[in-house]
Amino acid sequence: MLQVLPAGLGRALSRMRPGINALLFAGVNVPAVIEVTSPAFLQGGAIPPLYTADGAGLSPPLSWRGLPADAAALLLVVEDADSPTPRPMVHAIATRLPLVGAGLAAGDLEGMPGLGLGRNSYFRRAWLPPDPPPGHGPHRYAFQVFALRRRPEGLGSNPGRGAVRAALGQGVIAKGCLIGTYARSAETRRRRAGTLISRGSR
Repeated sequence: MLQVLPAGLGRALSRMRPGINALLFAGVNVPAVIEVTSPAFLQGGAIPPLYTADGAGLSPPLSWRGLPADAAALLLVVEDADSPTPRPMVHAIATRLPLVGAGLAAGDLEGMPGLGLGRNSYFRRAWLPPDPPPGHGPHRYAFQVFALRRRPEGLGSNPGRGAVRAALGQGVIAKGCLIGTYARSAETRRRRAGTLISRGSR
């Protein structure tokens, strides 16, 4: 969606970024003992286009380990620390991550039943692929996992960021975070725009 914006606009907004300290992860003062990893990219590494709006848009595979033995609930929030918005853009919320098996396959965040999906910033219960504005530079996408001692109350069936933030005040005992980066290049933008035009002419 954002690939059609002028790159000049992205450059003009390049300093508008909430930053790492605005992530939910930064506001939860518990040990970061959960190790979150992905076979698709390394910590701080580039997210392959397959998992972005410039590719198939699949949610990336994830795994985690180091959960406290008394963890009763596991939440995932994916946020963009560099979105040109006052708060980080939410790309996914899952309030019922599996405690056994410790992982998600590619595409699981696109509507897999049982994960307790919440609303992303486009008000959809699904994965919102990375889609940074052209010219805005690299974006950091934080895959944040929170372990709670009990099931949080008040989340409802379709929670947004505010409800999750409130739930995190109900007994988080551990956290972990994997950060991947993505930047839309000029070539990717041209190729993607050409694809959209060809689709529209059919």
